[in-house]
Amino acid sequence: MKKILEEALIYEILSAVEEIPEGKVASYGQIAKWIGREKNARLVGKVLSMAEYYGDYPCHRVVNHAGRLAPHFKEQRELLACEGVECKENGCVDMKKYQWKIDG
Repeated sequence: MKKILEEALIYEILSAVEEIPEGKVASYGQIAKWIGREKNARLVGKVLSMAEYYGDYPCHRVVNHAGRLAPHFKEQRELLACEGVECKENGCVDMKKYQWKIDG
């Protein structure tokens, strides 16, 4: 039997993403850990891939732990650049420079 995502969990993830400040990024794992589901980074990614159905959230501010952009999100790089977030030569965000420190 297929599990169905509960809307409360979807909105919890999207609310966490909404907290990422302009000009910063967070990783999928960072968001998962922040909401108390540290082993569910892929779940965060799945929810973000469907975010357009739930409203307007800054999903472009979420990257993988190495700063790699989402492969099917063509506008992500441009949206980040508009906020001052630059990518390195390899196409990844410099996590040391732009990663949001949730706890301070």
